[in-house]
Amino acid sequence: MEQATRKRVMKTAAHEQKADFVLKGARIVNVFSGEIETGDIAIQDGIIAGVGQFSGKEEMDVNGRYVVPGLIDGHVHIESSMVSPARFSDVVVPKGVTTVVTDPHEIANVKGAAGIRYMLDDSEHVPLDVRFMLPSCVPATPFEHAGAELNAEDLRPLYDHPRVIGLAEVMNYPAVEQQDDDMMQKLSDAEDRGLNIDGHGAGFSARQVNVYAAAGITTDHECTTAEEALERVKHGMYVIIREGSAAKDLRQVLPAVTSGNARRFLFCTDDKHLDELIDDGSIDASVRIAIKEGLDPVTAVQMATLHAAECFQLHTKGAVAPGRDADLLIVEDLEDFRPTHVFCDGRLTAEHGTLTEGPSVQVTPPESLTTSVRLKPFKLADLKVKAEKAEALCIEYRPDSIVTGKGAYRLPSEDGFFQPDPAQDMMKLAVFERHHETGNIGVGFIKGLQFTKGAFALTTAHDSHNIVAAGYSDEEIEQAVNAVEGMQGGLALVIDGEIAATMQLDIGGLMSSADAASAAADLKRVEHSFSKAGFSGSFNPISALSFMCLPVIPSLKLTDMGYFDSELGEHRPV
Repeated sequence: MEQATRKRVMKTAAHEQKADFVLKGARIVNVFSGEIETGDIAIQDGIIAGVGQFSGKEEMDVNGRYVVPGLIDGHVHIESSMVSPARFSDVVVPKGVTTVVTDPHEIANVKGAAGIRYMLDDSEHVPLDVRFMLPSCVPATPFEHAGAELNAEDLRPLYDHPRVIGLAEVMNYPAVEQQDDDMMQKLSDAEDRGLNIDGHGAGFSARQVNVYAAAGITTDHECTTAEEALERVKHGMYVIIREGSAAKDLRQVLPAVTSGNARRFLFCTDDKHLDELIDDGSIDASVRIAIKEGLDPVTAVQMATLHAAECFQLHTKGAVAPGRDADLLIVEDLEDFRPTHVFCDGRLTAEHGTLTEGPSVQVTPPESLTTSVRLKPFKLADLKVKAEKAEALCIEYRPDSIVTGKGAYRLPSEDGFFQPDPAQDMMKLAVFERHHETGNIGVGFIKGLQFTKGAFALTTAHDSHNIVAAGYSDEEIEQAVNAVEGMQGGLALVIDGEIAATMQLDIGGLMSSADAASAAADLKRVEHSFSKAGFSGSFNPISALSFMCLPVIPSLKLTDMGYFDSELGEHRPV
């Protein structure tokens, strides 16, 4: 805070001058004491000057409604919303999210530092406070081909940006345990600056948690059970409870939260699609779910605000208290928790779900991001899988989880090649390298996507973001992949040999340059068309497919280099 601003804030606190703006007669959720207080909130220069009895140049009577701090998303990949940071801000701010901690490793895996700088630029002049963690693992592992590589030296200049606050999720555990030189340098660079280091401990043993904590890693958002969460907390880590589109862990992890350890828990969405953000919400949805599951409403608010601020050393965030940023929400009912008014830096930014200042300004993405799909031509023969044994190794998809199973299945064969089988809910799965025209194609099978016909393809394949496709015929897989390539990124669904629906993601193959409403309409058109392909699941098939290429998540995934078994640490044949 500049000295002149601080002096004005202090004068307002001392009643030596009127506040710029005062919220009168509020029921204030005090996240420090856990109490509900009654009083006025004085705001000066976008800062809370005091809580008590104040008069202002402008005043708003809250009429006894609750005022809570702005919500903080502790870990989010904005790219997974499928819109730019500016458009993402337009969607989540009306939901009460005023600060996010984002990891731009999706765009970084496509275009490296240029992708990160685009995300920084596009989030510069938006009401949402977007803080960045620098991607630690680009590529995530050496078991697939990404579009870029970022070493410690590449990341170092980015720490100079005022909104960069740490090192993002360390996904490459072997590099940590083996004390890889570049990984150790990345850890040191963050630690030497006093910054946070995020973890990614999917399926970790107690031994691995020890190694992570000893390496200086402070958080984990990959806990899927209460037992895993307690293991992290006992080792001094923060647990960021995830509730996104593909992974919904909140209900399973919440029993770990007690009055004695709640300070070590916060919320995140990680990856959540645009339509779900619009329809269901963001961190506000996590608060509602937690309260419905029996968590005390004030504790839920603390986890969504103060605990996140403390975790990430955001000392001016997370509380309704003097000296804190005036990021505030008005809610009618703490248990229902639906913000009616959202203030960012003391300005009324959204009212009853609508922005008061209009859409945020987008920056024009560089050409390197709008021409990112470079696919080497392929033939149908490249998609065939020789039936060398009686059974084929297959991925077993588990609804609403990014953790998969694996199993050997008898599949029908034709001319000596395995075929997908609707009777077993078994689709062919293929991953096409799309960054460097290598021609790499990994082919396998996946059980559990709950389609009866058709094929669909997309470029949002975590984390390297190659093209991934699932289908019942090679011809339809080819058709869907070609459609995605023609759009320079996106989603395509093919049914009975015809393109049924598409969504263009022309920024890095990850985000749409369209406004949020248009992008959401395109996305819903694709999702509604899935029923025509016989889809009968209660999960999101786009999210499901996009995580089937992530080799750091147990147990079997498919990359452009073929199956990778994370439990064995090696590639495996079909």
